[in-house]
Amino acid sequence: MIRLLPQLTIENIKAKLPIIQGGMAVRVSTATLAAAVANEGGIGTIAGTGLAVQALQEEIRKARRLTAGIIGVNVLFAAAQFAQLVKAAMREKVDFIVSGAGFSRDIFAWGKETNIPILSMVSSARVAKLAEKMGAAAVIAEGKEAGGHLGTDRSVYDLLKEIVGTVRIPVIAAGGIMDGHDIARALKAGADGVQMATRFVASDECEASPKFKELYLTSAPEDSVLIDSPVGLPGRAIRNALTERLAAKKQLGVQKCNSCLKHCSHSFCILDALEKAVDGDVENGLVFSGEFFHRIKEISPVKKIITQLVEEYERYSKPANLPYAL
Repeated sequence: MIRLLPQLTIENIKAKLPIIQGGMAVRVSTATLAAAVANEGGIGTIAGTGLAVQALQEEIRKARRLTAGIIGVNVLFAAAQFAQLVKAAMREKVDFIVSGAGFSRDIFAWGKETNIPILSMVSSARVAKLAEKMGAAAVIAEGKEAGGHLGTDRSVYDLLKEIVGTVRIPVIAAGGIMDGHDIARALKAGADGVQMATRFVASDECEASPKFKELYLTSAPEDSVLIDSPVGLPGRAIRNALTERLAAKKQLGVQKCNSCLKHCSHSFCILDALEKAVDGDVENGLVFSGEFFHRIKEISPVKKIITQLVEEYERYSKPANLPYAL
């Protein structure tokens, strides 16, 4: 059945499935999750943001022990240790690097020196063309439906209409991709592959606290909210006590600054909030999530999730069967 889904080729990367598991910080996308996706023919991503350099190296090495599949690292440009983390991942010879939340020109030179493909998160055709010119191996068009930090208020499908055809490198759709129906829709819209993050949170292999995962199953659709992140970008999360305090413009402040960001508003400590959530304090922590988390109905092994995605894609890949209008 898998043969019906097209393969994804990005320079020297050849994946059996056109599915990239998104890198979710802090400690949501770890080696265990990335390796599980890679073992099923997808592309696994470890989130490097928020980790110490040595911790990231250990995650990469652990992933290599768990899989012979494709493993990359995601690091936000906004992170203070951006260069150190990217270069450490490159020394570990990861298969690719993803960067977003800002635009780095230096990363393309580093990628060329190490022969490691760079995938750029983009939110417009202008940035996509710039990334291609600089040397990006692919662009990830991330729409407003995505969880975490957002670079646009436009739908991923609007972005695909704008970007597909303006660059010659692969275009990956990200944001709101939850099932095989969405994969079919994205590929029909011209994407070469999809990035899925939220869907893989509700997996056995995701090492986030059970309470973190359960919030995805128990919250209502209207609980998808936007917050003003100290990074300087809006962020999509699940409503809880923390987001309500932020919405009320209550100043939370920062008790101890670890200088984790290049630029920070200090309205609250995002690293502390993300760590609290992943460890189980889902009221005072920040639970980033895509807009359509409510479509997830159970926590399953990655193998089962991938099988379902393939089966759904096969069922709805014919134009007449697509449940959504393009």
